[in-house]
Amino acid sequence: MTDAFGNGNRATRDGVPIGRRAVLRGAMATAGALALGGIEPAAAAAQAGAVGAGRADATLALARFLNGTAYRDLPPLAIEHAKMILASTFASAAAGSRIDSARILRDLAKEQGGRPEAAIWFDGTRVPVSAAARVNAGLSDAAASDDSDIRNTAHEGTTLAAACLAVGERAASSGPQILRAMVLGYEAAGRIGEARQGGRPGLHASQIVAFAGAAAAATLLELTDAQMAHALGIVATTVGGLATGTNSWAREYMGANAALAGVDAALAASRGYTVNEDMVGGAGGFVEVFGGGAGAAARLTADLGQSWDIVDFLAIKLWPGAHPFSGTLEAAVNAARQANVPPDAVAQILVAGQGRTAVGGSRRPKDLVEAIHSLPYFVASAVADRDFTWVHATDAKIFDPAVTRLMDLVEVDPAPPPVQYRWNWGGTVTIVTTSGKRFTSTVDAPRGSAPRGIAWSDVEAKYRALMPQSALAPKRIDEILAVVRGLERVKQVSELTRLLGPAR
Repeated sequence: MTDAFGNGNRATRDGVPIGRRAVLRGAMATAGALALGGIEPAAAAAQAGAVGAGRADATLALARFLNGTAYRDLPPLAIEHAKMILASTFASAAAGSRIDSARILRDLAKEQGGRPEAAIWFDGTRVPVSAAARVNAGLSDAAASDDSDIRNTAHEGTTLAAACLAVGERAASSGPQILRAMVLGYEAAGRIGEARQGGRPGLHASQIVAFAGAAAAATLLELTDAQMAHALGIVATTVGGLATGTNSWAREYMGANAALAGVDAALAASRGYTVNEDMVGGAGGFVEVFGGGAGAAARLTADLGQSWDIVDFLAIKLWPGAHPFSGTLEAAVNAARQANVPPDAVAQILVAGQGRTAVGGSRRPKDLVEAIHSLPYFVASAVADRDFTWVHATDAKIFDPAVTRLMDLVEVDPAPPPVQYRWNWGGTVTIVTTSGKRFTSTVDAPRGSAPRGIAWSDVEAKYRALMPQSALAPKRIDEILAVVRGLERVKQVSELTRLLGPAR
């Protein structure tokens, strides 16, 4: 059976396709598993994850599916995408390691100390596992050059890479165990994010990615089904984030805390910490309070195993900044190359997209944080240089007079072309020259996104462009990428994490 994108990937167990009904039948057959009523209170939950009677518990069904999915069940493309996430996250973290917000989080973790369980990337200091996950996620998020989910616009990969490598160090996990945990964590977060779609505005996507960290950490810690469900429930009641913080250091603080919340939730659940019946999908739970209305919780378990979110929705950033602008940015580059005129020959830059009624962001960004969240800056830079690369995250480009002039010309197209966009990230750009000529380009799914296909050549180009900022030696940078590419052969993840530290 093919998925919505025409891919033939479908999970199997012992050669038999896993479908939603098969999963539910298997769960129901196991000691009243989906049993009716959700997770038992603490005393009963301690008994090997027993559940009580009542209505079906979607969170527990999801946990059972995740725990019941073996590495061999995963599509090869899911494994490759997990590796791409690691390479991309290391690159973003290298760029972020020099930003003050990341430095502060790193310094705090080192000053606070504690049990030396996992290493801070590019520094080598070993700190408690949840602290390492927090700092390393903060490094990647600070540079805003990580990954995103083309459906949920959430950076699952940063949290997954940081949480999995930190917990993997503590648990002496193998490469296949890390990759499996990443794929399953992405699936958990993707489903919860989809259930939240259409919900209350103003919440930051860090609320979604924390579930990825919890599910992945629970997988590596080999929690029971009920314990994993509790870990997701603990995240539901502890994680936070406000979208208004996107244009400040609040963004990376929220991203760092998402990794911390996920790992801590799994650790607490592993010791028998429980929460009430269903903090995610039940009455008064996360999905109902923040989600998309009646029936939204059903999305948590719909068609389990039929397709994989990491296969269908992963998007790797191939340039810095807010990923939802990437379709419009690529369209601007295409239109500029078609026009092939100098910046002073541009009279208007018209943008359009699904539901676009305004041009978002500052026309005079004062720093990197504002620039990478400014659509006028993205489009103007693309038109001025007929390209947009990692160099556009520098002051020299942000304050370029040619770009500044073009930012004032960026407006919403009053008569946009009749384009049907499949993705919210899609965009159309029309350049009008001083001679009156018009050049138009539309991009729906941007380069580096799953619907277009993600090329290792693009990921490696990003990796090699940004990793030198880690201050690691070129040979070490090569070694890290080689280990990532062959991670399925790694016996213990420490083979990778030791390479992320300075030479001794």
